[in-house]
Amino acid sequence: MSTDGRDKVEYFYNVRTRMVEKGRLSNWDDLMGPYPTREEAERAFEIAKERSSSWDDDDARWSGDKG
Repeated sequence: MSTDGRDKVEYFYNVRTRMVEKGRLSNWDDLMGPYPTREEAERAFEIAKERSSSWDDDDARWSGDKG
């Protein structure tokens, strides 16, 4: 197996078809990812929501807003 990343499989969630794709098969406008596993790609919206919430918390701490 190559160590330069060429053999690395990535998964994407297609928001138009609501399907997980192995590799980038569709237009970037329709995709979320990449994700390292199919399971993570299936949770794309949940992961995005968790990250957004975390970033909001970081912004509040940075600006001194305790909420």
